[in-house]
Amino acid sequence: MKKIILSLMVLVAAASCQEQQKIAFVDNTKVVNEFNKKKDFEAKFKTKIEKFNKKADSLQQMIQVEAQAFQTRAAKIGQAKAEEEYNALVQKKQMQDYQLGSEEKALQTEGQAQIDSLVKEVKEFIKDYGKTNGYTYILGANEAGSVLYGTDANDITEEVLESLNKKSETKTEE
Repeated sequence: MKKIILSLMVLVAAASCQEQQKIAFVDNTKVVNEFNKKKDFEAKFKTKIEKFNKKADSLQQMIQVEAQAFQTRAAKIGQAKAEEEYNALVQKKQMQDYQLGSEEKALQTEGQAQIDSLVKEVKEFIKDYGKTNGYTYILGANEAGSVLYGTDANDITEEVLESLNKKSETKTEE
């Protein structure tokens, strides 16, 4: 009996000596969306998109004007000449659509690459933040439900976001 009690005491002592794990969570979506670098990128990218849309609209209007002019002339010129001009107009429209499609795809690729880069930067920052501040785990909370519940005391989203933006500002100033 004494051996059992002694064993239990040793077990309890060993358990109480174990290092306490420091665990927190971060709202991934909020950190990425409120990251100043992302906001700056979105503002610059919005300008690029608006410029692209204006170009596309003006090219569409040019084709419409040419099509209307063709319709007016079509009755006055011979059928062979009308078919030739019509085919040229169709080919021009297809080339324009191809060019605009390529530019739009390039914009999408650029935007996605930049967002992926920002997400990677946030993940690396959180990893370093966790190491620096002695966390055993920092969990990611998001819409998918990685963290279904956590006390507000364990939510370090605002701390991480503030530190991330400060670090980003420091790098920009250098």
